[in-house]
Amino acid sequence: MVASARAQKLLSRYKLAIAAALTILLIQGLVVWSLRSLEEGEAEVSHRPPQLLPGISLISPQEQGMAGTGLDGVVLHDLSSSRNYSDNRSGTDRAEKLLPAAMLGEPGSVDGAHQAPNNDFVPKCDIIGKDALSALHRAGSNQCRQEIANIVCQHQAGQLMPDALPQFCPQLGVSNQVQAVGELDNSLSSVENPVRVAFVLMVHGRAVRQLKRLIKAIYHRDHYYYIHVDKRSSYLHREVLQVAQQYPNIRATPWRMVTIWGGASLLKAYLRSMQDLLSMLDWKWDFFINLSATDFPTRTNDELVAFLSQQRDKNFLKSHGRENVRFIKKQGLDRLFHECDNHMWRLGERSIPQGLEVSGGSDWFALTRRFVEYVINSRDKLVSGLKQNDTCTLSSQSFFHTVLGNSHMCDTLVDNNLRVTNWNRKLGCKCQYKHIVDWCGCSPNDFKPQDLIRIQQLTRPTFFARKFESTVNQEAIDILDTHLYGQYAPGTVGIKAYWESLFEQMDGVGSLSDVAFTAYISFFRLGLKNVATAQSNMEACRFEPVGYPLSVHLYFYDDRFQGYLVRQEVQAVGSKVREALEMWAVPQVTLILETNVKEFERLKNLEIGTEWDPKERIFRNFGGVIGPLSEPLAVQKWGRGPNLTATIVWIDPALVVAVSYDITVDADAEYTQYKPPLQRPLRPGTWTVRVLKQWQRVAEVRFLVMPLTFKDKEPLRKEDSWLHAGPPGDLYLEQSFQQLSTVLKLPPQEPVMQEAQRKAQLVGQPLEAWVDDSLGMFWITGNVCTAQTSSCPALGLCSKTSWSSLSPDPKSELGPVKSDGRIR
Repeated sequence: MVASARAQKLLSRYKLAIAAALTILLIQGLVVWSLRSLEEGEAEVSHRPPQLLPGISLISPQEQGMAGTGLDGVVLHDLSSSRNYSDNRSGTDRAEKLLPAAMLGEPGSVDGAHQAPNNDFVPKCDIIGKDALSALHRAGSNQCRQEIANIVCQHQAGQLMPDALPQFCPQLGVSNQVQAVGELDNSLSSVENPVRVAFVLMVHGRAVRQLKRLIKAIYHRDHYYYIHVDKRSSYLHREVLQVAQQYPNIRATPWRMVTIWGGASLLKAYLRSMQDLLSMLDWKWDFFINLSATDFPTRTNDELVAFLSQQRDKNFLKSHGRENVRFIKKQGLDRLFHECDNHMWRLGERSIPQGLEVSGGSDWFALTRRFVEYVINSRDKLVSGLKQNDTCTLSSQSFFHTVLGNSHMCDTLVDNNLRVTNWNRKLGCKCQYKHIVDWCGCSPNDFKPQDLIRIQQLTRPTFFARKFESTVNQEAIDILDTHLYGQYAPGTVGIKAYWESLFEQMDGVGSLSDVAFTAYISFFRLGLKNVATAQSNMEACRFEPVGYPLSVHLYFYDDRFQGYLVRQEVQAVGSKVREALEMWAVPQVTLILETNVKEFERLKNLEIGTEWDPKERIFRNFGGVIGPLSEPLAVQKWGRGPNLTATIVWIDPALVVAVSYDITVDADAEYTQYKPPLQRPLRPGTWTVRVLKQWQRVAEVRFLVMPLTFKDKEPLRKEDSWLHAGPPGDLYLEQSFQQLSTVLKLPPQEPVMQEAQRKAQLVGQPLEAWVDDSLGMFWITGNVCTAQTSSCPALGLCSKTSWSSLSPDPKSELGPVKSDGRIR
């Protein structure tokens, strides 16, 4: 009794302390959970069974599509509750809310879980700090982990970066002003000794036609063009080498690097390019201007040269202009980073060297030769210290600003990078680079015609705009090009067309995914079958494909995706002569929209695809070629209207109800999106996604999950049939939704399930026939042309076929230099 009374007395005395301790433990648990969820991210959702609370799926804001879309919540149906079957329940009854997602503690941070590293190597010190340990755990290669460990150990020992750096600017924080646009004299005729510009183009990807169009717009024989192609972009590099052979003042860097956004590699590439340009004694340049393939001029070369000739001692960089401490934290300049495995890893905190006025902003600039020489050749402690310092931070957006602002040339700084960027931070600041950088950054939107008014409204001098993508909108480039250099002659072909390479023979089939490889081969087979059928009485029009595709292109016309173009060699039956044919595969629309459902007149479109770009609001996987291992996403487009709740149901080819969930749609929502974490493999065949209001169909779209004829680029074998068998136990999630089949009025399942199981065992020609039949339901493949005169007289020349990738494209063709020094 005494002990019990004493315990009660102690409990009474310390109950507040105990409650506080329990609260702290709870908070710590939530923090650990949030950090772990950040590291696992979206990609892991589909690789493990989802852990569901009763009726609720905990998903990240990115998967929900909440930011900027108006999607307040996604609620998976709990079939243990009878209210999921009620036709009379109201929308508000159905709209359960998700628990709040874990929010990051500071802007720009992408944290990883605090986990021990793999024990593949022994660090030289006892590594502490969750950022460093997280990076060691997540890094893929032993070499990268070793580099991270070495950097962290040097940092912990105080040996990595200097404590202080000198500054030589007599008056910090001052920048020059230039005249407003209306005050400038951009007449080149009045300029003596006009400057010459070295344009450094940092390019990647496959958009060679857009790159050529940029070169055509900025080219003049008096200037110089030095092009670095990312090491991963071999096709583009081959094309750039061909361009460089045509003009003496265009060169490709003899070295190539893998450059990533925010990475030290980008700064290294700029510094090495500067060093190269200074060593080219035959190139007499005055200004260094960097561009990307997504830039386009807003003024002519003559206007640019006239302006720079009047400002020939000025350096043009754009600062964010924020309060210094806030800017440093926002940009992560007080954090230690290291780049390896094509990723920028955050390793912990660091101190800014004393004595510096840190600045930064846009990594697009126009720099004088004098300043470039100082950056490359100077051995003073400011430049050498910052070079050492900025290889360990997000450097490309701060190095040149900080060097110039603290140097003896600080009075040459102009706070203007001479370009306009199409920022839409509501759409562009969604941490879209977190897969390559442990930090959140923003990306500008592509210009569309309605955005060009921003260029006209500017009072500061600008000569370039970004970004432009012809796969998103080519019309904006057409408008600028016409404004600068006039329209092409009436009747010029290919003006509204755009082609972009997806594959070239020299890339090797190893560069293709199995689903893309399967699709391209099938498209071409279907094209040949259609030719043979249309010309059934002509033996010369019966072809057999030879080998694999020579090329595959995306084709757009008037800013609308028109399909795939596949070119491949063939032989006529009974002939040994080879010829190359190109076929056009056109996607078919399968959307059904009901027009008589109250409130749901708001719904304008329903799409299923992969590689959703929330910034541009398009699927980057044009045409929606989807395979059993893909992770499809449903996107709805809305007009303005009342708040509503909709039910989304996914049904697989064997009439398995894969998933059912509700979405809530705000009055001002434009897009809603959700990627259900379906177990894979997805069953091949025709899938159906329905939008329902109280189980009444509002919209329906069908999409194809394509069976594969290849696994690892080799023909599919019997032991690979699991790829076509659907998920284990026919469960796409941990819970079954099959009880909804009655409410959805689905036909009997047994016969279609038996057929699906039979098809899952197919290999060889029967499998190819299944693939062709499936694709034929979603694509038209009747148009075929020939690269040269064909044995089949019914085939026209591709060079005279408007849709062909071999047809003329004058806007992107680089011709001879004209008498005025230009190409365009």
